Amino acid sequence: MPEELSDVLLVERRPDGVAVLTLNDPDRRNAMSDEMTAAWKDAIAALRADTGLRCVVVTGAGTAFSSGGALGFLADSNAIAVPPLRDRMLEFYRTWLTIRALEVPTIAAINGHAVGAGFALALACDLRYAAADAKLLVPFTALGLHPGMATTWLLPEVAGLPLARELLFTGRAVSGSQAESHGLVNRAVPRELVLQEALDVAGQIAAQAPIATRLTKVALSNGGHPDMESALRWESLAQPVTMASKDMVEGLAAQREKRRPVFTGE
Repeated sequence: MPEELSDVLLVERRPDGVAVLTLNDPDRRNAMSDEMTAAWKDAIAALRADTGLRCVVVTGAGTAFSSGGALGFLADSNAIAVPPLRDRMLEFYRTWLTIRALEVPTIAAINGHAVGAGFALALACDLRYAAADAKLLVPFTALGLHPGMATTWLLPEVAGLPLARELLFTGRAVSGSQAESHGLVNRAVPRELVLQEALDVAGQIAAQAPIATRLTKVALSNGGHPDMESALRWESLAQPVTMASKDMVEGLAAQREKRRPVFTGE
């Protein structure tokens, strides 16, 4: 059964080392409220300390992935000076983007609409699987807002600048199927299959050697290496680390014996 850190965030630890985080406020389309943000902060901190963790899946309850930041406070934001507003927004952004600091692969199972900061959360994950009929959009300028939560960095990283410009300038929505054709998501599937698709991929990731997977995640983080020489220097250190592991011995033995390897992270 899922562990409840809060009514609005469910955490399920599965026996294969996969953790599933479910944004659980369907009546508000999983808006990122103060309560959910605090629960998210605690959940990610606990996952970072979990040495047995191998993959994380993020999804939403109900018909939406997330409608983004809770907008109620915006009506009164004109009465707040810029410096405290900046501090509040920076804390919000950094809290949700702590998922980028996890050293295991992360997957967004986009079960429904992902809007604004909700779409940014999906973009912050390593992989994305979406409902074919989901709507993905960043309608900041339509609300009179500049984009937030690193959307001006995350969207170009995933989609490339031309598409990022179009989506940010126009605020137009793309369906899950269109997102797949643009490379915004890895795959679009029928809505009822989204979570299982993500869990299947998470299971494949969890079955690989944990040390090698974590080091590969680090190598690819923040857009990867700036040039080939940097990649070679990293790999010339990281690959010998895995060569000295028990998991490499197990992997070679399993290949020789034509069986599935059992990796322990040692």
